[in-house]
Amino acid sequence: MKTIKQASMKTKLTTLVFALCCGIAFAQHDHAGNDQSKTQTTTATFKDAKLGAAYAHYLIVKDALVASNAEDAKKAADEFQKLLKDVKGSAAVLAATTKFASTSVLSEQRKLFSAVSNEMTTLVKGGQLSSGALYLEYCPMANGNEGAYWLSNEKQIKNPYFGDRMLKCGSVKETIQ
Repeated sequence: MKTIKQASMKTKLTTLVFALCCGIAFAQHDHAGNDQSKTQTTTATFKDAKLGAAYAHYLIVKDALVASNAEDAKKAADEFQKLLKDVKGSAAVLAATTKFASTSVLSEQRKLFSAVSNEMTTLVKGGQLSSGALYLEYCPMANGNEGAYWLSNEKQIKNPYFGDRMLKCGSVKETIQ
C-alpha cells in the first residue's frame, strides 16, 4: 500500500515540476506576452495621401532600426524628410527627423527616434485615417529606462530601440483608428 502511495506522489510531483518548468520556459520565450498568434498587421489609409506616403516612410525608418541598420535608417529618414515637407502641420516631425537624419550612429538614431515618433503620433492622430488601424507601442526600457513610443502597423512588438537584443520588449498602448 505504501508503495502505491509513493508512486502516486512521485507521479503527481513529477507532473507538477514538469508543468512549472513548461510555464517558466514559455514565460522566458514569450517576453512581454507577444507570440505569433498575436501577429495582426493592418494597412492604414489616410484621408491625406501625402500623410500616408510620409507615414509609410516612417515605417521604413522604424524597420531599419529594428534591423539595427543605421545606414538604411539614415537613407529612409532622408526620404521621409522630403515627403514631410508636403504634409500640412508636419513642422515638428520634420524638425525631429532632420536631427535624426544628421547622424549615422545607430545609438544616436535610436535616441532621436523617440522624438520623431512622438511628433509623428501627434500628426497621425490628427490626420484622420480613412481605413485600417495603427498601433502605438511602448518600451519602458528604451532611452535608459525613460521609455519610448513608436508607431506600427502590427500588434506584434518589433522594438526599434533595441533591435534583436530585445526585439519583443514592449506592449501596445493604443490602437489608432
